[in-house]
Amino acid sequence: MWLSDSQKFGVGMTAFGLALIGLGVILLFDAGLIAIGNILFLAGMSMIIGVQKTVFFFTRRDKLRGSVAFFAGFALVLIKWPIVGILVEAFGFLNLFGDFFPVAINFLRGLPIIGRVLSLPGIRQIVDRVGGYPSQYPV
Repeated sequence: MWLSDSQKFGVGMTAFGLALIGLGVILLFDAGLIAIGNILFLAGMSMIIGVQKTVFFFTRRDKLRGSVAFFAGFALVLIKWPIVGILVEAFGFLNLFGDFFPVAINFLRGLPIIGRVLSLPGIRQIVDRVGGYPSQYPV
């Protein structure tokens, strides 16, 4: 799949946004880093799939609970409640993007080094549970 230049830039913004959110959590829930990370994540996502499809994604009826939780968590981070905000955001993120986890796990299992790590005995059960696979997943 070929990406346009704006989509490539969007992938970078999304990845940088997720990195800033992670860094904000590591640095004792720094609200500024988390807020900037959220803004970059949303801007990057809209550059990847387009503004209209992004709005459609967040306003779909089956994604409404996740959208409300995600944006409520974002608002909590903005009013300087970063711990509660990131927990509410995480709930919303899982509701919004939980359908993509099995696809991502299948892709990662196909990679040479990461696939072997994900097939290790202790990690395999955790990854199967996160991905929604049966407990006896053949590799």
